[in-house]
Amino acid sequence: MATLLMRHADVVVCMDDAQREIPDGGLFVRDGVIEAVGSTSSLPETADRIIDLQGHVLMPGMVNTHHHLYQNLTRLMPKAQNAPLFGWLQALYPVWERLTPEAFRVSAIIGLSELLLSGCTTSSDHQYIFPNSSRLDDSIAAAAETGIRFHALRGSMSVGQSAGGLPPDSLVESEDSILADSERLISLYHDASAGSRIQIALAPCSPFSVSQELMRESAEMARKHGVRLHTHLAENVEDVAYSRERFNMTPGEYAEDLGWLGDDVWHAHCVQLDSQDLKRFSSTGTSVAHCPCSNMRLASGIAPVMPMLAAGVNVALGVDGSSSNDSGHLLAEARQAMLLQRLREGADACGVRDMLKVATRGGAKALGREGEIGQLSVGYQADCTAFAVNDLWHAGAVHDPVASLLLCYSGVAAYTVVGGDVLVDRGVLRGVELQPLLDDHRAMAERLAMGELA
Repeated sequence: MATLLMRHADVVVCMDDAQREIPDGGLFVRDGVIEAVGSTSSLPETADRIIDLQGHVLMPGMVNTHHHLYQNLTRLMPKAQNAPLFGWLQALYPVWERLTPEAFRVSAIIGLSELLLSGCTTSSDHQYIFPNSSRLDDSIAAAAETGIRFHALRGSMSVGQSAGGLPPDSLVESEDSILADSERLISLYHDASAGSRIQIALAPCSPFSVSQELMRESAEMARKHGVRLHTHLAENVEDVAYSRERFNMTPGEYAEDLGWLGDDVWHAHCVQLDSQDLKRFSSTGTSVAHCPCSNMRLASGIAPVMPMLAAGVNVALGVDGSSSNDSGHLLAEARQAMLLQRLREGADACGVRDMLKVATRGGAKALGREGEIGQLSVGYQADCTAFAVNDLWHAGAVHDPVASLLLCYSGVAAYTVVGGDVLVDRGVLRGVELQPLLDDHRAMAERLAMGELA
């Protein structure tokens, strides 16, 4: 399809610098790039595909900056349902040891499909375990099947229990093999060109599962090749206590000491950053991936998102893994993030548009894709999503259709478009035959629960 016309949206939320919201608007796309945005009357009248959006709000596609796709195979595991972070991990590590390459492939397609149906057009995936000959390549291939824009994060764990780390020794790798595979993946897959659908980042798992040497060497390699860096940081009080006891530093000091601050770095969670850490992040351009549902599920706390933004820290949004969130709905995550900040800071502290900006432009900046995605502007990739606001769930919400996206029920996207490709069409996922995958996924999840699979 060479051209696409989306028109007659009740409101187009551009998320541009002018904060334009265009009534009866739309956009015109040629070869995957936005050629025009404006009122319907100002757009071309014909295209290869025309989508009428009366009763819908059209907005930029959302960006998911933190996920562990394989975890949707272990949702609701009884031993992990009521545990904090460290206990939750210790309950799940033995289950994840039995995952196979096919399990990673199927879980990735399922998780990315869930995201597409929630209005997400770009997602990262932090895979830090590689049992039974699994490789990051399995998830990369799965992402290509869905058509989503994908940032594959080569995670790693190198410090097992015998060396004072949290993970079992069976799930850690040698640091030489981690670095060699990181180099291989960057060389094979990383595409830095405008509009690319696959990029690689390096993502040692956490301060309690990798060595300081690996953190430093990963940073050096990433900067040598121009790829980004990601890890978990300051997720809860146990995380902070570990950093203080092991390194005699706060998590922010630890990141600074290792060279893990900068505009090419984004950290997940950051629930327990102190005021000095916020200054470090702000002055260096370091981003944060906020994961509110996971933070609540594990009782990690409420991240200080509004103070972060006020301090000049870029904040993005992440659903986190589906074993700690049990959902991968990015619009619902934005709603939860907004409500949590109101609970923390006051009812007037965080508006709908504040959090929609975090979910779109904040994510684009965290992943280094500013100027390409995150807003509806001429020259940007045609990554967008549309939600119905004329249905049962929005009845009576006529005063502000944009606000209804987060203040009312977060439903399934009517349309999700990536680079001009309509991947969700009238609420139906295209290009992926879900039912056979769901059948396979269920069988895998049942076998994992019974202690089988690998």
